[in-house]
Amino acid sequence: MAGAKHTPLYEEHLELGAKIVEFGGWEMPLHYPQGILSEHLATRKYGGLFDISHMCRLRISGRDALPFLQYVLTSNAAALLPGIAQYTIIPDETGGAIDDGYLYRVSDSDYLLVTNAANAEKDWQWLQQYTPRFHDLTFEDVTGNLAMFALQGPKTKAVLEAVIGNKTGIPEPLLNRLINSELMGADVTIARTGYTGEPLSFELFPPADMAASIWRKLLDSGEEHGIVPVGLGARDTLRLEAGFPLYGQELGTDADGRDIPIFALSAARFAVSFSPVKGDFIGRETLYQQFREVKLRREDRLDTPDDKLLVPRSIYLMALLGDGIARAGSQVLVDDRTVGKVTSGTVVPYWKFEGSGTMTTPGDESARRTICLAYLDAGLSEGQKAEVIIRDKPVSAVIVRRHIGGEAPPYARPLLPNNTKNNARAKGEKAMEELAVNLVQKAQENTIWRQQQAINLIPSE
Repeated sequence: MAGAKHTPLYEEHLELGAKIVEFGGWEMPLHYPQGILSEHLATRKYGGLFDISHMCRLRISGRDALPFLQYVLTSNAAALLPGIAQYTIIPDETGGAIDDGYLYRVSDSDYLLVTNAANAEKDWQWLQQYTPRFHDLTFEDVTGNLAMFALQGPKTKAVLEAVIGNKTGIPEPLLNRLINSELMGADVTIARTGYTGEPLSFELFPPADMAASIWRKLLDSGEEHGIVPVGLGARDTLRLEAGFPLYGQELGTDADGRDIPIFALSAARFAVSFSPVKGDFIGRETLYQQFREVKLRREDRLDTPDDKLLVPRSIYLMALLGDGIARAGSQVLVDDRTVGKVTSGTVVPYWKFEGSGTMTTPGDESARRTICLAYLDAGLSEGQKAEVIIRDKPVSAVIVRRHIGGEAPPYARPLLPNNTKNNARAKGEKAMEELAVNLVQKAQENTIWRQQQAINLIPSE
């Protein structure tokens, strides 16, 4: 691993006994002595602390910061007030993705864009080429000056409040909020963002020279709450369970080397804006045609020939019903017809929950299940039975809407194919009653989401 870079926490990882691997040009912890499965379970029940300082961090500031971001990103940065963040994508001219990331508006004219470590040089060069068009603009890479942690899980809020010393130093309890706080005498931006699907998720941006001290303080304070350090291995299983895409697998190019259209991702609905306020941006026309095609397909009004489709396939979540592990590249069949390939897949552990409704809590027993994301022919739907070819044998699987749910906060509850609407609809009076309750609940969730969490809705939806 000669020439690999180190985060400010490299020595901390060695001291904790981490297994170190090369990732995106960095030497990073894959897991600690407790192992990936234990770290995954600990995050879901208690909390995990992740070093994600390898991520690329770009600061954009000046009076032209907003016009620049509006042009080079898919999201509507004008919708961000100071103290709010949003998921976004860096598009190319053909409707594909250079990368995806998160945009944080730290102050009036100061933004922080976080992208993938493996794409850092590519992202910098791509964005840099457009900076001459904007005169009052500062565009700088602050990855080396600013560390980045993720603190994710049910007990993390209590730990963070204890370390800060008060409850006002953390962001308000709404998705994507951020605040500039003081932690151990250092100015630290804290955001309610994350990559695990946990209802309680924080990401912290401390100065690099204070990173090790703050890391140790968080671990020491979190020990009594069950907080553990977590490596890249469990970070990947957690994001897969949450259904989040990873560039290079669900975004970028597919297994055959073809560009994956941005609207093959369901998250594109929130990451792409066609608002008049946003104006023109890179790839806008092609992306609008992708959006229109997806919308017509959803409304069952699409009559475009297959060879003319802009979004012929989409990313789906799948749960395996039989034995075996779905790996990237595994073929997926529906009615003996190949419909695509797995993009990410593995075995993940989960806690068996006790109780019902909002009183559900994780028990003491855990189990395992095989899940995956797959790039499949568009038009398939939730509940669709399929087969994944594993070691030349077909294994039963089903398309699902999600693998975890947030109905029992602060916990992310596992959703299994036999206890969700992922399978065929139940019949009878009881099923209708459950459906009515579910519709009311979804309507309430949607109203709350639109009022409190929605930042970047597509106006035409």
